[in-house]
Amino acid sequence: MSQVLAEPIARLIEEFGKLPGIGPKSAQRLTFYLLRQPEEEARALAEAITDVKEKIQTCSTCFNLSTTDPCQLCADPRRDQTRICVVEEPLDILALEKTGVFHGLYHVLHGSFSPMEGILEDDLKIRELVARVGSGGVEEVIVATNATVEGEATANLIRARLRPTGVRVTRLAQGLPIGSDLEYADDYTLSRALEGRREY
Repeated sequence: MSQVLAEPIARLIEEFGKLPGIGPKSAQRLTFYLLRQPEEEARALAEAITDVKEKIQTCSTCFNLSTTDPCQLCADPRRDQTRICVVEEPLDILALEKTGVFHGLYHVLHGSFSPMEGILEDDLKIRELVARVGSGGVEEVIVATNATVEGEATANLIRARLRPTGVRVTRLAQGLPIGSDLEYADDYTLSRALEGRREY
């Protein structure tokens, strides 16, 4: 195919194909869609990608993605400083914030415990969570990992590591279907799961 296509087109198809959820056909469609668009739209997309790589950083407190450190959630004095909600990915924060139910702080693990896939405890931000809780002022840690085997394994690991601190550890209620990701749950289901959280 690379002999049929001009090199820049083939290269863009190849790069799109590296994105998660984008197969060869989708990569081709995206490439040819961009070719039909005005040049300024293609430049705007390229600039947006460059901006994300240049301006986004990880919050040193909660490990969310932000343009500032600390992020706007950690820096907001109106947030409940006594509660930390632990999530797997930054996208999970968006899902929980849309519910309008939780007003505390967050902690992003950047993955879930999965030895079979080579993701071990040290690859997650669990040690940083324990240090955060150990510094005082936290009354409750809400474990909001996904309702998957890996999410449950991660939740058990967090509970074990936090046990010596004496902090209250709760888990989202199982209104969330097993095997589902937080980012795909609707607002009502997430609200009910937060409100119905249980001791863990």
